[in-house]
Amino acid sequence: MPDYQNYLLARMSQSDLRVLKPSLEPVELEAGIQVEQANKPIEYLYFPESGLLSVIAFSGDQHVEVGVIGREGVSGLAVILGNDRSPHACSVQVSCKAHRLPADVLSMLMKRSLSLNELMTLYANNFLIQSTYTALANAQADIEERLARWLLMSQDRVGKEVPLTHEDLAVLLGVRRAGITETLNALEKKMLIRTSRGRIIIADRPGLKRIAGKFYGVPEVEYTRAIQSARVGAG
Repeated sequence: MPDYQNYLLARMSQSDLRVLKPSLEPVELEAGIQVEQANKPIEYLYFPESGLLSVIAFSGDQHVEVGVIGREGVSGLAVILGNDRSPHACSVQVSCKAHRLPADVLSMLMKRSLSLNELMTLYANNFLIQSTYTALANAQADIEERLARWLLMSQDRVGKEVPLTHEDLAVLLGVRRAGITETLNALEKKMLIRTSRGRIIIADRPGLKRIAGKFYGVPEVEYTRAIQSARVGAG
């Protein structure tokens, strides 16, 4: 079996992977592509090996990011939970390499394999924990705390350089662009980040964690605990 950079594929049992492998297709996804449309049937799930996917919630003409997916996870949460569509969309935020899998294949195999079902369900639960902390941050955190949290979550998935513009961040966090610019300037003055054209470089991760405070960390710890305790089927 190949070495997978996606944590879920890497954690799967050899027997589960042998069944999935014929249906897994390597793809490259450019920033801006929608891999899921709101309220439309989900055809494929994507297991990123790099880059970043954003799950976006809509209210009228307003939208905000409610979760991020990197190499730790997979898109298509609704499929894992037994549905064929979601009220949310999923877009490529940072270009990535991924493996895609037909949704009906995963649904069928989850019914047959206890180990695959458990692994996917553990990830779905962790994504929901992440989303609740996003809601908590949106309700209680100021913009500096929210931005610090988002930068930490991005670093976890794409590394120290985050290739996003001020406008991108404003859309994702649902705030004015001027507020993002002001906050990034403040973080740069504190020497926590460096900015260049269309790119943010994390310079002081511990400092960002101090600012993010209680809004960052719990989903990350829970994910590590869950993925390490997952039962792997017989190889």
